[in-house]
Amino acid sequence: MRIYTVGGAVRDELLGLPVQDRDHVVVGATPEDMVRLGYRPVGKDFPVFLHPKSHEEYALARTERKTARGYKGFQVHAVPEVTLEEDLARRDLTINAIAKSEAGDYIDPYHGRRDIKARVLRHVSPAFVEDPVRILRVARFAARFTDFTVAEETNALMREMVANGEVDALVPERVWQELSRGLMEARPSRMFEVLRDCGALARILPEVDRLFGVPQNPKNHPEIDTGVHVMLVIDRAAIEGRALPVRFATLTHDLGKGATPPEQWPHHGGHEERSVGLVLDVAKRIKAPNDCRELALLVARWHGEAHNAAEAGADTLVMLLTNVDAFRQPERFELFLQACEADYRGRPGYEDKSMASADRLRAAHAAAASVDAGAIARQHQGGEAIKQAVFEARVAAVMQRLKSS
Repeated sequence: MRIYTVGGAVRDELLGLPVQDRDHVVVGATPEDMVRLGYRPVGKDFPVFLHPKSHEEYALARTERKTARGYKGFQVHAVPEVTLEEDLARRDLTINAIAKSEAGDYIDPYHGRRDIKARVLRHVSPAFVEDPVRILRVARFAARFTDFTVAEETNALMREMVANGEVDALVPERVWQELSRGLMEARPSRMFEVLRDCGALARILPEVDRLFGVPQNPKNHPEIDTGVHVMLVIDRAAIEGRALPVRFATLTHDLGKGATPPEQWPHHGGHEERSVGLVLDVAKRIKAPNDCRELALLVARWHGEAHNAAEAGADTLVMLLTNVDAFRQPERFELFLQACEADYRGRPGYEDKSMASADRLRAAHAAAASVDAGAIARQHQGGEAIKQAVFEARVAAVMQRLKSS
């Protein structure tokens, strides 16, 4: 029985990055051997065990054979006779197919160290085409390792997989898992660039894909192209360290511009309302979690009004705060503003500018939230009377704050 460290731990060590998790492959052992040594079995589809002390994962060396479409269409073969090289051959990229022995020696039959040095994402074998999730993984790694490029032959295989319909077999849970992880990487735009280059973006997120080539008013958008703008915005959200719901909202905030009739270009009147339905479609299709969906809907619908808040009066500000439910969900309101700020700064020349309308909305919210709505409610009868009285009190508080600032 021989044990090797494999995968991301070896790759990150060679890249000089912190190692988060260590995975191991065990050659020459049976499941019974592992249990006898105190390892706890946890694998559902193939033999994986947790170390009795470190709780790190140890998987038996295995091979896989394609039996059906999709990422689950595999038959796993894990017996003591499977070699380390055979196990490494089933992995996606050469940089993830390097093993390290307990003595510290590297086993690198597919030249992953060479590709790390050359900064190339390259598939291990033609079996890459058997699992459509690998397209998403390559795109995600491009977003993480921003100085790596995708090998042309790997990109060709990815295009082949799209043409053969393999991408259509992706299940929503895996799409969301990889997209959400990619959105949290250093440069999320690279994920979408890779997906678009191989044709997968048009199949997975056609609402985003169709934004490319749609012009915007150059007065407000020096970058002009809507798709380019969205990429700048999601990268800005990443630079500012924003949470996943904010990053998803920035990705989907302008979907309605892809549905603007070409004769109206470069203007996009009403795109906010059009965006709402498209966000709902996307969130349902990829099963985005509730917090991501709800924030994305708010940003899609109200980001235009938020950008205009710098010149808005107190009544307009309070109405916007009410529409985005800022009084009941102040934490989500702050995420809403963070997404709007990324949208504002996701334009050439605006990267380091402060968004005055966001600052004004924060000040208006602080003033309006200080109003004791409960005390007002006790002085009035009827729901509409209470609602109107609270609104007027909040407007008065905001007017006072704006006068003093």
